[in-house]
Amino acid sequence: MSFQAYLDAIEEKTGKTPRVLVDEAKQRGYDKADVKAGVIVDWLKNEYSLGRGHAMALVHVIKKGPKISTKHVGSDGSHRDATDTLWLDGKATRPA
Repeated sequence: MSFQAYLDAIEEKTGKTPRVLVDEAKQRGYDKADVKAGVIVDWLKNEYSLGRGHAMALVHVIKKGPKISTKHVGSDGSHRDATDTLWLDGKATRPA
């Protein structure tokens, strides 16, 4: 599953775009450097019933922003993404 596919699945499961969840995390202070991933994973599990893999994809965006490594961009693997910048504003508004 690609990084973007994880974010799309999060949107489907929660009904919230990744950007809304990132903003909510920031309001809680979860973007601070001293906040551990486990704290965020627990919040996403308890509040939104997200599993660890999906939660960790969102942890990356909360802590590091929407840029990802170019390692899988354009590759042939199942984890490939079309671009190194993730779309956070919902599947319906993503440019083609």
